Amino acid sequence: MGKPMIQHVYERCMKADNIDAVIVATDDKRITEAVLSFGGRAVMTTDDNRSGTDRVAETAERIGLGDDDIIINIQGDQPLISPRCLQEVTAPLMTGADICMATLAYEIVREEEITNPKDVKVTFDNSGFALYFSRSPIPFDRDGDRGVPVYKHLGVYAYSHGFLKKFKALTEGRLERVEKLEQLRALEHGYKIKVVITEYDSPEVDYPEDIHRIEEMLRQGPS
Repeated sequence: MGKPMIQHVYERCMKADNIDAVIVATDDKRITEAVLSFGGRAVMTTDDNRSGTDRVAETAERIGLGDDDIIINIQGDQPLISPRCLQEVTAPLMTGADICMATLAYEIVREEEITNPKDVKVTFDNSGFALYFSRSPIPFDRDGDRGVPVYKHLGVYAYSHGFLKKFKALTEGRLERVEKLEQLRALEHGYKIKVVITEYDSPEVDYPEDIHRIEEMLRQGPS
């Protein structure tokens, strides 16, 4: 579509009403150069971070955020991210309740996403707190009656800088290592993650074959 993918993500995030700054955190000079070329802001991090969340934590330290500042972590391969999602994911942290981390989920409508391991699934309790994230279908529909919706986890997180510092200090979780899902580190160490259901999907560009579908969606506009 004539733009670097990161530019689509950046520009959409800039449209959110609750954002003070958008920063691309990367350890790749090519990405930094691409961001600077369209007038964006980037921070080069070290290349030894265990996950994207650790990279965000390093960036927050470098730019001098306070413990109460709220950080939203958006993946750079989500060119269809809705600005409304950034408001939705931060809402639980603004309630005054003791919520240290929130994320987004979307009810799956494309059946192939239920079994595709690149699409992470999430289950949550009656209060909306995550029970588990997995690349496998969860919950598993044993009887095949399809009476329970399946939710896809969207790679958008919100947390305070204070919690992010705690997260970075945690040891890698066993389940995190197996599933390659960094959010499991928080669950394994006893922290709760609030799951916000959104009506806005944010498909990721994981494989070359994803490009055509997402470009078609970009051509259709914001709807």
